[in-house]
Amino acid sequence: MKISVIIPTLNEAANLALVLEALDSGEKRGNEVIVVDGGSEDETEFIAKQGGAKVINCSPVGRARQMNRGAVEAQGEGLFFLHGDTVVPDGALDLITDVFQNTAAVGGGFIREFDSDSWWLKWTCRLAEWRSEQGGVFLGDQGIFVRRDVFEKLGGFDETLQRCEDLRFSMEMREQGTVVALRPAVISSARRFEKLGPVRTTLRDAWLAAREMSVLKRSKK
Repeated sequence: MKISVIIPTLNEAANLALVLEALDSGEKRGNEVIVVDGGSEDETEFIAKQGGAKVINCSPVGRARQMNRGAVEAQGEGLFFLHGDTVVPDGALDLITDVFQNTAAVGGGFIREFDSDSWWLKWTCRLAEWRSEQGGVFLGDQGIFVRRDVFEKLGGFDETLQRCEDLRFSMEMREQGTVVALRPAVISSARRFEKLGPVRTTLRDAWLAAREMSVLKRSKK
């Protein structure tokens, strides 16, 4: 199965080269990497092309919109949505391909670690690991992957959402069949915790996630 890696970016020059380099490990199998840029003002586009990725410009910026645009252009039967600051383990695409050998599997994501020594963030990663393995729910920085036909059936990511489009999608995806939490972990940047700090950012994210899950449950009734 061909896997299309779709990376939405906005000013990711500091991280993108390492992300693309990590994707080179394992067997190629004709896989492709698509960077969907939302109007970067740094060297993101240049670095993406140097790294062998196909670059698509998508404006106005919006992560859900960018990921959906990448899916339209993708050629793979499997879609792998990866943040521009998240580094995959060796052979990640091979692991995804192996999951899809099970016809009951519709998608999943990786467990996640942060590039931080914070004990709080390490604890949140353990909690997220439990959530993914027991509840089949994934966030975008875990690298969500899905069969193309399932993605299209679900209508892609909800572009009306400013946040939690990844959470909503993964909750809908798990209703379509088996979802799998893969390891080793992806390594995601902890930079977004710098402004408010790890604890306040996590509590804010938890509140937003709980609200989104409540809205989704009500819409299913």
